[in-house]
Parts: sequence; structure tokens; C-alpha cells
Amino acid sequence: MLEKIKETANYLRTRIGGEMPKTAIILGTGLGSLVDHIDNKTVVPYAEIPNFPVSTVQGHSGNLIFGTMGGKPVIAMQGRFHYYEGYDMKTVTFPVRVFKALGVDTLFVSNAAGGMNKEFVVGDVMVITDHINLFPENPLRGKNYEELGPRFPAMTEPYDKKLIALADAVAAEKGLRLMHGVYVGTTGPTFETPAEYEYFRVIGGDAVGMSTVPEVIVARHGDMRVFGISVITDLGGKDITDVPSHEEVQQAALKAQPTVEAIVKEMVVRC
Repeated sequence: MLEKIKETANYLRTRIGGEMPKTAIILGTGLGSLVDHIDNKTVVPYAEIPNFPVSTVQGHSGNLIFGTMGGKPVIAMQGRFHYYEGYDMKTVTFPVRVFKALGVDTLFVSNAAGGMNKEFVVGDVMVITDHINLFPENPLRGKNYEELGPRFPAMTEPYDKKLIALADAVAAEKGLRLMHGVYVGTTGPTFETPAEYEYFRVIGGDAVGMSTVPEVIVARHGDMRVFGISVITDLGGKDITDVPSHEEVQQAALKAQPTVEAIVKEMVVRC
């Protein structure tokens, strides 16, 4: 794995040249248009990057974008990889390893999620304050490489409190509604049953999705600061009878894009 990380990072350094970004952004379902706010773009399709898998999910473009946001160098991952696509956890999280090798120290992650917090409405944007990992495999399982991080990394603060405070400040300045909550990570690809939504709520979850947690674990293993944000694209529970679809999730995510873009863009500039 170390050789693959090195090979991929070296390819990207050669392909891009110049200063490597310290900030990376992973864009989830329906949120890929944030790249429109990146200037001086260099687009590298995943298919051209050594050792990179290719996203198979509708709404995930499959490009690595290098450029600047508010004058600050960034990498944006337009489309991520999911466990439910059949990839193992080391493949799902491989891009985060490459980001670390390139010198990234701050990771922004976004996703579409189903809400079970009774105060949420479709279209809300939730800052992730913590998560519950219900994936059957941990991305750190197996041989540990000290070059990448410690054998037993702490997860006391998976989402950086200073970045959360910055998001709150930006939202207040711009008059944007911003919720907080705990994200539950599950395998998918099925949407949850009403009983599962209730279970996730009872154990402390506010929103549930099929990504993010593995990437955050690997980022923290590498001592990166992490900020996570979820767009509430549907609601679930014993009193909810609506049947969600992937297309509806995408549409709800698109409606929330202006809020996500305004917050993340300003945070990238300030952090």
C-alpha cells in the first residue's frame, strides 16, 4: 500500500506541478458543483490516476480538481468511493492517504443523509459533531504502517471543534440555518427501514448515510483536521411514509447547495 500511495502522489505532483494544497474537499451526492467556485482549475479524471478506482454512482463525476478557492490552493474530489460499490475499505479511503502524502492537513467532507432528528426538515444542512460507525469493517484493520499513523488512534475529537465553531460563525454572519448532529455510517445501498431509523435515533444519531465515516477515520489516523457536513435529503422513522429515491436525494441536495457552498467556501479561505 505504501508503494501505491507514493506512486499516486508522485504522479499527481508531476501532473500538477507547483504548490500542493493543504486543504482537500470530498464532495458527496449532488454537491459536486462546489467545483464551480474553484479558480485556475486542473481537472484530472480518476481513470487517469494510477491506483485510483472509478466511482460508479450516478451524481458522482469522478474527477480530482486542483485549483484555488478564494486564492487558497485546494484539491476537490468530485465523486467518492463507497463500500456498497464492492470496494474494500482500503480502496474506499485510498484518496485520503494520497492527500496526506501530498501534504494535506485539513479535510472537508460532505454527504447526503437521511434525517431522524425530529427538528430536521428536508434541505437542512447539518454540521457533523460526531459519528457512530456501523460499518462491518474498519479501514485500519490489518497491518499498521507507522508512517501513516499509530496502531490505536484516538477518536476523541473526530471532527475539529475549532472548524465547527468557524462554521457557526460563518452561518451566523450570513444568516444561514445550520444544524448540528451525530452522523450514523452504514453500508447501504438500501435506504433504512422505519425501525432502523428509530434505532439509529435511540442510540444517539441525528442523520444516517452510506459514506464519510471510513474517510474520517483514515484522516484522523493521519492526524488531519476534519470538518464534516450533511445535507438532509430525506426523513425517516415510524411516522414517515414517504419512500425515498436516489433521484429525490440528488434533487434535495441540489437545493441545499447554496448554503453548503457559502459556508465551505468561506471556511476554506479562513482556516
